[in-house]
Amino acid sequence: MDIKTAEFSISNTDVRKCPAGHFPEYAFIGRSNVGKSSLINMLTNRKDLAKTSSKPGKTLLINHFWINGEWYLVDLPGYGYATASKSTRDKLKRIIESYILFREQLTNLFVLIDSRHEPQRIDLEFMQWLGESNVPFAIVFTKKDKLGSARFNENIEAYKQKLLETWEELPPMFFTSSEKREGRDELLDYIDRINRELKG
Repeated sequence: MDIKTAEFSISNTDVRKCPAGHFPEYAFIGRSNVGKSSLINMLTNRKDLAKTSSKPGKTLLINHFWINGEWYLVDLPGYGYATASKSTRDKLKRIIESYILFREQLTNLFVLIDSRHEPQRIDLEFMQWLGESNVPFAIVFTKKDKLGSARFNENIEAYKQKLLETWEELPPMFFTSSEKREGRDELLDYIDRINRELKG
């Protein structure tokens, strides 16, 4: 798939105010500092469509971007902000959960994982909750360029083994580097394939 147009549509905290219509939505979520904004900018070929920041927790809203006049890319707030106040964490949890559970247009959720780290409990628990809630999702490992290939493969294998402790089947997985533009075609082809199936 070639992304010809990518336009900001709307930001809000209320799932009921998300765009009308029945266009498919592909949402991206991850813990703070996982490289979500960089990945979105890389996918859309836009330098600052999603605002990047060295300060974790920049995304506190549901951000919709209108892609090719056909589907929405959705930038969700992250989860697991250790430095945020409890009231902020609770508010973000409500925003995230209401979108994921009640937004009928949500077609697939991409869960971003920093490939440099061993499996983190917060990510595993979040994916477990998605599975129990029957939410279709795929895993996107980010920052592939920050590791040597041997260490990268070790970390991915560790994740697979950890997931297989509770999952019968692994979700789709993508391996990306925003700096080196790796994984872009695979991710966009996956979205394109789902869109074609929906139309068919």
